[in-house]
Amino acid sequence: MMNALELREKGYQILVSHLGQSDAIRFLQQMGCGQGDYTQERREVLESVTREEFLDELRKVRNLE
Repeated sequence: MMNALELREKGYQILVSHLGQSDAIRFLQQMGCGQGDYTQERREVLESVTREEFLDELRKVRNLE
């Protein structure tokens, strides 16, 4: 089972690959994504992520592995 961060990342990747970046952003805006307390949401999502996990994911996204 994926954690919340992995699920969100996978969802974004699928949206962008199927809709393209511009339409994926438009879709997310229409669905109400981006509303609410972004700072608090990020704290909750990232509070359990270690620095090493973050760097590993960054390398994956940037295809550095």
